[in-house]
Amino acid sequence: MAILDVSRRQSALDRINAHAPFLARLAELNPDDVGRFLADGTDVTLADVAPPAVDDDIMRSLRQWRGRMALLLALGDLSGEHDVATTTRWLSSFADRACDAALAAAFAERVPGEEPRGLSVIALGKLGSHELNYSSDIDPILIFDPETLPRRQRDDPGEAAVRIARRMTEILSARTGDGHVLRVDLRLRPHPEVTPIVLPESAAISYYESEALAWEQAAFIRSRASAGDRALGENFLAAIQPFIWRRSLDFRQLKEIGAMSDRIRDHFAQGQAFGPGFDLKRGRGGIREIEFFAQVHQLIYGGRDPSLRVPATVDALAALAGAGRIEPEVATRLSGHYATLRRIEHRLQMIEDQQTHSLPAQAAALDCVARLDGEADGAALLAMLEPVVTDVGSCYDRLVAERAVTTGLPRDEGGLAAQLIAAGFDPPDAALRTIAEWRGGKLRALRSPAALDALETMLPELVRALGAAPDPQATLTRFDKLVAGLPSAINFFHLLAAQPELAKIATRTLSLAPTLADALAARVELIEGLIDKRAFEAPATKADLLAEWDAGLAGLDYERLLDRVRDRVGERRFAYGVQLIAGATDPLTIACGYSELAEAALQLLADATVAEFVQAHGRIADSELVVLALGRLGGRALTHASDLDLIYLFTGDHLAESDGPRPLGATTYYNRLAQRVTAAMSVPTAAGKLYDVDTRLRPQGAQGPLVVTLDSFERYQREEAWTWEHMALLRARPVYGSEAAKAAVQATIDELLRIPRDPTKLAADAAEMRDKIAAHKPAKGALDIKGGPGGLVDLEFAMQVTQLVSGQCHDPNISAALGCMKAAGLVPPEVVEAHGLLARMLVMLRLTAPEGEPPTAAARQLVASQCGEPGWSQLLAAHDAARQEIANWWASIRPRQQEMKP
Repeated sequence: MAILDVSRRQSALDRINAHAPFLARLAELNPDDVGRFLADGTDVTLADVAPPAVDDDIMRSLRQWRGRMALLLALGDLSGEHDVATTTRWLSSFADRACDAALAAAFAERVPGEEPRGLSVIALGKLGSHELNYSSDIDPILIFDPETLPRRQRDDPGEAAVRIARRMTEILSARTGDGHVLRVDLRLRPHPEVTPIVLPESAAISYYESEALAWEQAAFIRSRASAGDRALGENFLAAIQPFIWRRSLDFRQLKEIGAMSDRIRDHFAQGQAFGPGFDLKRGRGGIREIEFFAQVHQLIYGGRDPSLRVPATVDALAALAGAGRIEPEVATRLSGHYATLRRIEHRLQMIEDQQTHSLPAQAAALDCVARLDGEADGAALLAMLEPVVTDVGSCYDRLVAERAVTTGLPRDEGGLAAQLIAAGFDPPDAALRTIAEWRGGKLRALRSPAALDALETMLPELVRALGAAPDPQATLTRFDKLVAGLPSAINFFHLLAAQPELAKIATRTLSLAPTLADALAARVELIEGLIDKRAFEAPATKADLLAEWDAGLAGLDYERLLDRVRDRVGERRFAYGVQLIAGATDPLTIACGYSELAEAALQLLADATVAEFVQAHGRIADSELVVLALGRLGGRALTHASDLDLIYLFTGDHLAESDGPRPLGATTYYNRLAQRVTAAMSVPTAAGKLYDVDTRLRPQGAQGPLVVTLDSFERYQREEAWTWEHMALLRARPVYGSEAAKAAVQATIDELLRIPRDPTKLAADAAEMRDKIAAHKPAKGALDIKGGPGGLVDLEFAMQVTQLVSGQCHDPNISAALGCMKAAGLVPPEVVEAHGLLARMLVMLRLTAPEGEPPTAAARQLVASQCGEPGWSQLLAAHDAARQEIANWWASIRPRQQEMKP
């Protein structure tokens, strides 16, 4: 037996090293734990892994503790020493103790010497039922008692509680070099958009006794006082027991429970065919359906039968079978299926510590998950899972059918079903249920009489607009999510009623562009910008944008300016995306517009940052910051979500010093200034995120200084730069600085690009770099427009080698450069057309399929049309032909493999 145990432990370690990079890194960091595990097993090793003391470096020690626990629990799971229930209980126990440690540290910082009391962590969801995922967030509700909470003498109790809770959350969630401890999601508290993150106990009790909704009742089935002042938490839960477990279940409540179960299918399972990419949690026959199967029965019968009030899913199924509420065989099968699905869910999360529930779509990644679990390959894993999800789905289907008999479908007032069918919802049942939820106050935004009146006024037009979308039901689901995020829907529905065209634009956007749908859900006021007809005019230039924004931004302090620029850019970027969805503008024109927009933002924010920096440190005589754009910004061809590739330079003497109250040497001065410019462009504020900034293309890459002098830049490029760095300069363009400084930088670049090259060495160097890129970043699929044979990366390499060898056509814009090269006979004419097609596809796919998967069926016709093809099949054929032309050109330029060998 001992030999068998050792063999299983070694197998678990081998699979971790082969298939789980996150765990393999932890194994390298904790060799003693690995050795103890191999010798003595999981439980003996875990017994020696204690939580850190509060007086340690709590941020680091908690993260190191979490790493050790994650490693050992994975090894115990993979070796079979722990089953799923044991693993999830250990994970939940760890989360409880981590919350206690973080809370104790927060108290010690705020009120040294006081015991943590008066603040309780109420765990909901999987933590509440001791079923926490391997890589999961936690969903607590925080409550406090103003009478017993320790605080400073002049502290308001509520403010003190919020500060302590915020610090606890930061200790757990903040990402450091050692990772994080737990992701903490506090949005399940009452009215999260307006309430503080920690609530007085009395206010929380009052809410749950009088205002709470059916979904909140279901959430509290799996609740417990998990950390902090447990006595306070248990008193709170005891007080709201009548809300959770109601002795009488009226007809309206049954309908609400039924609507919740329907939403699972309508929101998550629609279109979820089993196979690669299947969502184990939300898909049809997935984890959530087993959990809800148990919870619906508990809600119906638990009010009168206390034996059913158990939080864990498998325990609840057993209790329901024991009470005769479900068939014992069904309980046994679902319990086994639950363990299987949770086990594979853990495998997904072990690989890179990601909170994912979906099977990989790519075959190699699916094989990796399968082999981590001990299966031969992805096909074997799917074969094992398919009967599981099929059986779960069938059990859930029977639950839905039984519920429909009990509660009936939502009422059909004023012929709404007929309207929905006429609009394109056939069958209309799911849409009827969603609208019934709106009318019943399910969403916070629709609870007031005024909001409901606005809904009823707009509803006929809204149904027609939703029905006109390419996928009406999916669009309704996204529209529902949008409305759910509003504090109130009154003004939104009034706006749509007054501007019917906006309803059509909104529903088309929600249907076809996930990126824009997310932006609209975060800032519904973006739709208002489309009222102005100028939103559909040709994209504005940088100069036009600066002139347009000048009056509204003048006089703002620095922080408000950051927010306002983010608002302006977000509005304009959304409008440009809508132009693409409307088919109103060539994608290449929009790509140029995105670039002008980014330049305008950089100009404003860099100017403001420089002005603020000068107040503290003064100026350096005869010197200034210059920003050089490369890549897609340099080439004026950004997509909706492109990052910005920037190099920072400064002119003048690097030995000079600034003349302000806190003088700095030139190198320190400009490095700090550039860091602040980067932060101004990239740090999220209350208004959201602007751009990701990538500065790795600077001299010596990430190891080099952030900013160098123009002279140092030129010397590096002449004496040290690799061939690929000169190739990158072909898309370089100075975008910030005085006209004289930008002209000087451009002259330096032009001179560097005119240096004579050895054509053979240049082609060999380029081919070697291209091969490294292909190995490091393989194509994500057939529609990876940039990667893979004949993609845009191949085109750029072929073009750049030709440009450097010929010394001609050094325009950073690829379309313009190719036009010049075509006129000079340096490129096959077919390649120019191929670039136009792929470049348009890239812009459109970044908007309609941002995760790299093929666009939805509804979006395919739009993408094809914007790329000049009549349909999706024709576009794919043109795409394949274009890639072949580019691949042929690159093959004619790069040396053959034998020629590259020394």
